[in-house]
Amino acid sequence: MKNIFTLALATVLFISCQDKTKKEEVTEITQEVKTEKIISLNGAVTEILAALGESSNIVGVDVTSTYPEDIKTKAKDLGHVRSLSLESIIALQPTLIFASDKDLNDDLKAKITASGIQLELVKQEYSEKGTEQMIEQVAKKLGKTDYKHLSEKIKSDLAQLKPIEPKPTVLFIYARGAGTLMVAGTDTPVEKMIALAGGQNAVTEFSDYKPLTPESLIKGNPDVILLFTTGLQSLNGVDGLLKVDGISATKAGKNKRIIAMDGELLSGFGPRLGQAAIELNQLLTNK
Repeated sequence: MKNIFTLALATVLFISCQDKTKKEEVTEITQEVKTEKIISLNGAVTEILAALGESSNIVGVDVTSTYPEDIKTKAKDLGHVRSLSLESIIALQPTLIFASDKDLNDDLKAKITASGIQLELVKQEYSEKGTEQMIEQVAKKLGKTDYKHLSEKIKSDLAQLKPIEPKPTVLFIYARGAGTLMVAGTDTPVEKMIALAGGQNAVTEFSDYKPLTPESLIKGNPDVILLFTTGLQSLNGVDGLLKVDGISATKAGKNKRIIAMDGELLSGFGPRLGQAAIELNQLLTNK
């Protein structure tokens, strides 16, 4: 009887020790999980973070971060990346900052690095491949492996694009009221999106953006004029745009083929790239 009691007691002690060891292991694993406090200084990166389930960990964003639509109710809007101060960043106590390798000036980069905050500079190329690489870079930085579905969604969407023949010439106008009107040349995100959606940019003689002139409008004579939704609104809609010198003399103006899209969707080249291309493709197809 004594041997049975001793064996039972030993068994209880063994099980108790095992439970204790398991609890300690669970405690250790829990302690190793780290939640980042993230600042995103790029609209496309913000969309990627949200798509990866990181919305609740974003504490600050830049002015281009407009999607998801409620992001600025959760995170502080730090304004334009070119006018950021280190003090406004440190005030949010971030552990990780994402930014485009093209946007941050060298002085701010050096200050962030010296502060000890992790800085991940994301390479942004305005293409399907570039977007896929950006998604991968952000996901891997966060230690996430479940991200390929985002690239697969882009491929699936782009496969739905309908060819347009002949390709319409499209002039993109960046507008902030009638006093600020710029047209997109080559090597711009909008030019890449126009081509992806089945059109061709109306401006080929210069790169980047230049002020709109009546002469350039008549020379380009686009089939379609494209703006950001906010840009068209700043001109009081289609009727307001048609009052701009030279617009009504173009094919687009005469036929009132003026279209608008959300700015970040059109030019962001984030996870919604396929959705943006489909929307523009449909707008260019409708006559």
